Amino acid sequence: MDWFKRQSQFFTFSLIIFLVLPTLIVAECTCDPEDQEERDKTKALRYKIAALVSILVASAIGVSIPLLGKAIPSLSPEKDIFFIIKAFAAGVILSTGFIHVLPDAFENLTSPRLNEHPWGDFPFTGFVAMCTAMGTLMIETYATAYFQNQQVKGALVEATDVENESGHEGHVHPHTHPTHVHAHGHVSTNQSTELLRNRVVSQVLELGIVVHSVIIGISLGASETPKTIKPLVAALTFHQFFEGMGLGSCITQAKFERMSVTIMGLFFALTTPVGIAIGLVITNGYDENSPTALIVEGIFNAASAGILIYMALVDLLAVDFMSPRMQKSGRLRLGSNLSLLLGAGSMSLIAKWA
Repeated sequence: MDWFKRQSQFFTFSLIIFLVLPTLIVAECTCDPEDQEERDKTKALRYKIAALVSILVASAIGVSIPLLGKAIPSLSPEKDIFFIIKAFAAGVILSTGFIHVLPDAFENLTSPRLNEHPWGDFPFTGFVAMCTAMGTLMIETYATAYFQNQQVKGALVEATDVENESGHEGHVHPHTHPTHVHAHGHVSTNQSTELLRNRVVSQVLELGIVVHSVIIGISLGASETPKTIKPLVAALTFHQFFEGMGLGSCITQAKFERMSVTIMGLFFALTTPVGIAIGLVITNGYDENSPTALIVEGIFNAASAGILIYMALVDLLAVDFMSPRMQKSGRLRLGSNLSLLLGAGSMSLIAKWA
């Protein structure tokens, strides 16, 4: 029941993003007739359809690769290759936050089209990103503490029931020792805490990805300039593929039930294509240079950047790189560091076209 409530709240918030963001962007349109000679609706539509299909397929494959641990034993979280793949994906997510999303937010919120007051008086981009990063930390802390307390209460109730039953029967199992029970309970609690943390991390990470993915999709779907769309098709395809690998790694460690894994994977895979579809619908009323569009996109991008940077550094990289397993293996450290640099470097290079 608790899981159902968490899932419902998560998808409700995400649905609000899908519905409210396009409305806010279209609310104010100051459409400019500039660059009319470069616009070609028919050709642009062909590129958009190609982008929709390729991004959908790449996203689905990317998020599925880490989830194949049961079918492909070498990809299970117990293997070193999983750490290396996760380091690569974390580098991609880190680069996405720093190189792709944050600069776009700065560009939006420092545009000369916005009023000097208040947008020129304060660095709103960095402020929003900072607040979102701190907010992510607080959400993780309180969510993990809450669900951990719920589990402890459940365990205490169960232990009390067992004790009562033993009292009624008038005997205790001769091989039961208090120290053994305490040690077993301590290990079980640690494992439960780690599992809860991984589940919170995977859901918060997906939320951060959803925010900027829907913005990317809307911008691409609303564009009518083939010259702008063409390089984005390949760049966003690789972008979503690598990002899916990072999210899939987190979902794998969270050990969700099969239905939950399927829903989260599909939700990620469909986010950008649905954004493109929304962009196609609002093409005639959309102007990416209107003040409303710049402010909405800038704030959402800054918030998304804060989430992605925090998640990559704290929840993905710090946990694995400081783990005893990584510290004891020089080969794993070297492989993970090279993989991290390769992932961040590849995603940074894509910024040349995207």
